[in-house]
Amino acid sequence: FWLKVFSARPRRPPRPASARSPAPVGAPKPPSAMASPADARKIVKKRIKKFPRFQADRFKRMNPAWRKPRGIDGRVRRKFKGSTIIPNIGYGSDKRTRFRLRNGFYKFLVRNPADLEMLMMHNEKYAVEIAHNIGAKKRKQIVERADQLKLHVTNRFARLRAEEGEERRKAATADAA
Repeated sequence: FWLKVFSARPRRPPRPASARSPAPVGAPKPPSAMASPADARKIVKKRIKKFPRFQADRFKRMNPAWRKPRGIDGRVRRKFKGSTIIPNIGYGSDKRTRFRLRNGFYKFLVRNPADLEMLMMHNEKYAVEIAHNIGAKKRKQIVERADQLKLHVTNRFARLRAEEGEERRKAATADAA
């Protein structure tokens, strides 16, 4: 039989009707510095942990990246109870939320400020990620242009503070000399 257990904490009073009702259809949205994703669908991951390669924990020389077991007597291949699980199609993500970042955007890799022009009308779908091999000067240009287009930049502070700190140090040593 099923037993419903009630918690001892008191219930919250219901919210007033004015707080519950949605905004009118033609009402303007509140201004925000960054765009939020248009599709606010909840992202469900069926499995977050990686699938380790069978017996990769026993040998240092063995890469833990998944490889399908092919042995004739392998208990993992034969799917014995209690053995390492094998990745299969059932662990796939929902097609509508696959490849999404946690914030709800899709990642778009940018190498120069001109690449941002493609995302002009898509700031509610894609987030900008600056490529790893871009220098500080061009990063600064990309971030400034992304702000103008109201695009979300995932790694906006990379190589920024360290470069500014070096400029300050150079200025301080020039003043001292």
